[in-house]
Amino acid sequence: MSAETSPFSKPPAFHSDDIPPSSPEIAAFHIIPAPWETSASYGGGTAYGPAAILHASIQLEAYLDGGVPGASGIYTAPFVNCDTDPEATLERVREPIGIALSQGKIPILLGGEHAATLGPILEINSRGIDFGVVQFDAHADLRNSYQGNKYSHACIMRRIHDLNIPIFQIGIRSLSASEARFRETNRIPHLDADEIARSGFPETLLPTGFPKNLYITFDVDGLDPSLIPCTGTPEPGGLNWYQATEGLENAMKGRKVIGADVVELAPLPSQHASDFITAKLVYKMMDLILKNR
Repeated sequence: MSAETSPFSKPPAFHSDDIPPSSPEIAAFHIIPAPWETSASYGGGTAYGPAAILHASIQLEAYLDGGVPGASGIYTAPFVNCDTDPEATLERVREPIGIALSQGKIPILLGGEHAATLGPILEINSRGIDFGVVQFDAHADLRNSYQGNKYSHACIMRRIHDLNIPIFQIGIRSLSASEARFRETNRIPHLDADEIARSGFPETLLPTGFPKNLYITFDVDGLDPSLIPCTGTPEPGGLNWYQATEGLENAMKGRKVIGADVVELAPLPSQHASDFITAKLVYKMMDLILKNR
């Protein structure tokens, strides 16, 4: 579904009510909207997510937790055309990611469904960069195929694992028996939601030897549905706002974030809190990335 068919048509640049858009050469962050939706398995609507995030972002305050992250410059790229087959769509997603990386900028992809994450991963990996992926999510997304589709949102972390890229999973609370076995057999490190609820986050979150360069993928169903009800497959027992920001902060310690995404918002016109919270999550990620540097 293209941006033109969305009820949130002609969205503004990210946070542009308070922060004038920067050119791609100057901006620290490149916002890349990718309205990909081909494999929704429960609630649909993720194609509308990027536009909804952009619309909600103009309601944000520029000042956040002691500073103005947007002062480092934000560029919002044109919407990626996702009305093609998965392989072609991945190539279209890769293009603006590559531009951002070549300019030394930090790309932040706005989904769309979680399958879109594979675009940035393929682009970064093609450049020979040693990096790991930190996943915030309710679901493990480790199925080899789902409903006959290897590019399903339920398979994204399996595709990343197939590339021999290290993964750390945060907030998981729903997975199949086969995914649980796969995770155990392949020793994929994780901190699941029930352990976070009992004990919180350790100060040193990522394992020794995990790559210094990080890509962060944040499926908004990692947050509790009391915060984000508008997502395709909500799961009870998710992270609250401060748990999520603490997890992000602890993951970033001593490392460098080279890219990120926020995916799986499925907005509804009468439920704008989900849109706003997701937009604020994007802005908070910028804040933490800058502070960590």
